[in-house]
Amino acid sequence: MTDTQLAAPKGRHAEALAALRQDLDGLRFYDDERALEARSKDYFWYSPILDAELKDKRAELVVIPQDQDEVIRVAAAAARHKVPVTLRGGGTGNYGQCVPLDGGLVIDLTRLNRILEITPGHAHVEAGIRMSKLDDASRETGQELTMYPSTRSLATIGGFIAGGSGGIGSLRHGMLRDEGNLTYLKVLTLEEEPQVIELHGPDVQKVHHAYGTNGIVLEVGLALTPSTDWLHTAALFDGYDKALRFATAAQEDGLDCYLLTPVERRFAPYYRKFEGYFPEDRDAVFAMVAPTDMDRFRARAEAEGASISFAMTMEEIHENRLQPAYECGWNHTTLQALKVDKGWTYLQVAYPRPFDPALVMRQMERYGDEMFWHHEMARQDGEIQIFALPLVRFRGKDAMYALIAELEADGCTIFDPHVVTIEDGGMKTIDTAQIDFKKRADPYGLMNPGKTRGWHPEMARSA
Repeated sequence: MTDTQLAAPKGRHAEALAALRQDLDGLRFYDDERALEARSKDYFWYSPILDAELKDKRAELVVIPQDQDEVIRVAAAAARHKVPVTLRGGGTGNYGQCVPLDGGLVIDLTRLNRILEITPGHAHVEAGIRMSKLDDASRETGQELTMYPSTRSLATIGGFIAGGSGGIGSLRHGMLRDEGNLTYLKVLTLEEEPQVIELHGPDVQKVHHAYGTNGIVLEVGLALTPSTDWLHTAALFDGYDKALRFATAAQEDGLDCYLLTPVERRFAPYYRKFEGYFPEDRDAVFAMVAPTDMDRFRARAEAEGASISFAMTMEEIHENRLQPAYECGWNHTTLQALKVDKGWTYLQVAYPRPFDPALVMRQMERYGDEMFWHHEMARQDGEIQIFALPLVRFRGKDAMYALIAELEADGCTIFDPHVVTIEDGGMKTIDTAQIDFKKRADPYGLMNPGKTRGWHPEMARSA
């Protein structure tokens, strides 16, 4: 839909948006309620707290650039007319990263989806490419991504870099910010004459996990690793402590796995496609195991009294209409539970090192049916790091933060999924390097306003 077909703009940005449309005549725009609704939301509704805060937030205009030249044109016009800008990829985040708090313009970057080059150990792509497309193309060259979110089929690489930190593959290759995983970013500034900034090596951290607040990522360079035809499998244990100890030992002993996800038995009713494979009287470890290590995986599980429920290639998973193992962990567990029971929300918990399964068992006893548990085996800075994304019965905001305080008293770190700012959802500190880069890449403070506590209006360049 071109600007000549759009309704007259409304709201406090109306005059600026009307002028913006004139500058962008012929580009692909939408302002109907359905388009604005669809492209102003992510999965923030996992959190009742965020749902109440964000459910009525909308962009006033959506533009879908078809190439980088159109992005440059949009950026220049938005800066010229001082229209707030929110970037969007697949919209699979959970924290409202791509929800426009101040209306304005959403730029949907999913048409920037070219693979520019795949070489041994590396991919160079546009930021809007879906992770599944990139991983599949890499596999055609005998390589694969080092990691991806459980929303592999929909998430874009740009969105993952802007809002993600790790996922499937992180037990093998660390977190996204670990050295070597992300190598290059081509970033466009939001100003009247947009500039291209190229970031290499550690400098990419100036933009990584900044929620799209400090520059438009156009291109990405990232590491690839030799591909493996992973076996999707599950081991069933009589006791969640046994499942945790097995998964921890498997990682410590170097079993070649891309995923190790202990999931306690109370999740079984939510895993509807796995009826018969995940019974309600057993705790599971879902895994992606290298075929060369499957015998060792099986032997170690059976030595702990476990049984292997299934072990299938991806082709066999599809033939049996099951979900791949990577959709049985991380935040897909929350999604599957919410499809059945809307009373749940969740937390993100990092456990102190060294990991002690006994702490988890004490927490399970303490909270009973108020919390269901699953854990993720990962690495961070080369060290084993165990995370949990437990389901939590929502009893109100005060109860949630009382619970968070109790878990912190256990020595756990909470990455709060019930807030919209980078800092409050992460390490509670302002990344001054990212704010300094924002001054250069977003001098008017127009990008995703309200998502970082480090930016203040007086920092903006005068018009």
